[in-house]
Amino acid sequence: MKTILTTVILLVISNTFMTIAWYGHLKRPHSALIPTILASWSIALLEYAFQVPANQIGFSRLSLTQLKILQECITLVVFLVYAHTVFQAQLRWNTLVAMGLVLLAVVFAFWGGLPGVKR
Repeated sequence: MKTILTTVILLVISNTFMTIAWYGHLKRPHSALIPTILASWSIALLEYAFQVPANQIGFSRLSLTQLKILQECITLVVFLVYAHTVFQAQLRWNTLVAMGLVLLAVVFAFWGGLPGVKR
C-alpha cells in the first residue's frame, strides 16, 4: 500500500506542475510566445522529474492500465482544483458527473485487485 501511496503523491506533484505548464500562461494571454513556450517547457521538466519515478514505482504494484487510469483521475482532480483556484472556474453539475464517471473507471480498473496480489 505504501508503494501506491507514494505513486499517488508523486503523480499529484507531477500533475500540478503539468497543469501549471499547460494552463498557467493563459493568465497572461498577450505574453510573447517563445518565452512562454520556454517557461512552460521548464515547468514541464519538473513534471517529468516526478512523473517518471511515479510510474517506475507504481508499475511495481499496478498494471499499466491501472497506472494510467489512476494518473488520468489525478490529472482531472488537480485540473479542477487549479481551474477553480487560479481561474475561478465554477464546478457545474455535468463536470461533477463526468468526474464521477472517471472515478468509476478507476473502480473498474482495480476490480479484481492488484496484479500479483493473492487474496
